[in-house]
Amino acid sequence: MKLVFASDSFKGTLTSEQISMLLDKAAHEVLEDVKTVKLRVADGGEGTIDAVIGSLGGTIEELTVHGPLMEKVNAYYGKIDERRAIIEMAVSSGLTLIPERRRNPLYTSSYGLGELVKAALINGAEDITVCIGGSATNDGGMGFLTALGVRFTDADGNCLEGIGANLSKVVKIDMSGLMKEAVKAHFTVMCDVTNPLCGENGATYTYGRQKGASDEELELLEKGMMNYRDVIIDTFGINPDTILGSGAAGGMGAALKIFLNADMKSGIETVLDMIAFDSYICEADYIITGEGRADDQSVCGKVVQGVGDRAAKYGVPVIALCGSLGDGYEKLYEHGIKEIISVSEGKDIDDVMRNPDKYYYAAALEMFDALVARTVRK
Repeated sequence: MKLVFASDSFKGTLTSEQISMLLDKAAHEVLEDVKTVKLRVADGGEGTIDAVIGSLGGTIEELTVHGPLMEKVNAYYGKIDERRAIIEMAVSSGLTLIPERRRNPLYTSSYGLGELVKAALINGAEDITVCIGGSATNDGGMGFLTALGVRFTDADGNCLEGIGANLSKVVKIDMSGLMKEAVKAHFTVMCDVTNPLCGENGATYTYGRQKGASDEELELLEKGMMNYRDVIIDTFGINPDTILGSGAAGGMGAALKIFLNADMKSGIETVLDMIAFDSYICEADYIITGEGRADDQSVCGKVVQGVGDRAAKYGVPVIALCGSLGDGYEKLYEHGIKEIISVSEGKDIDDVMRNPDKYYYAAALEMFDALVARTVRK
């Protein structure tokens, strides 16, 4: 029997790698003549660099960059090989880097993400994948682009710092200083939202409040973003609001797509393609996947959905072993998932959180015992 393990991490408890090791141990204890394939996967959010580097090899490149409040932070990116790199926005410009009391997207910048991309380009990367989840910013990508050499100026010709408060002041965009390596490189954006740059469903009104903006500040940011959009239209002849996902990460989607001609792709689909997922599953008997909590959000570009959809193309059954189940998890049955199991069902959740490996391993043993029983009945 061939089994493929491809589970997301259970945030705060188990990594994708740890889960695969527990599944491998349980499978070999219960099953006879079993071959296992352990793959690290993620959906473009936390842990994506680790998943990709863990599956493909490569190195973690560490450096100091500017954080969302322009403070120095320790960051890193993944160098897959001499020409490919993968970068997470949350590492340099993420919401978790700012104490809740200091969060305000009027004053946060994506400059640090630009520094990470710049470092990767200088080190020879020509194909860069950017994961833009978890941002603290609503600057339209101004900070990011400034770090790469783009100049944003006001009516007096003064260069503007890339923060949300300056969106309303932008009059001109000067692309002449954009580093030549960025012009030549190919960018892919992991993005699973379709929000436009402006409007009721745009970057500001959809995500600004969770980044710390008040009602009054949301209005200021939206007016600024509308001005920024209009300057982009004048400069490039492209309306960001017609591009799905342009409002992702406070407008980072627009910055990467319009300024750098990036391809916008689903996070989990991109990861599965990068690790050549299909080549491992085409002859598998079962795939075991999972995530910390399966609910109605699981069908919005998360790992279990992505694995299930891909497996369905080959007729390979998928079992999802998840930490817990919430409202709407049943929707996953429409995406190639044959069985969904909760590690914590009927258990003391606090004890499960304290001893995740113990409970996950016990659930894995039960799952494989049931698999043997079904196989015998057949």
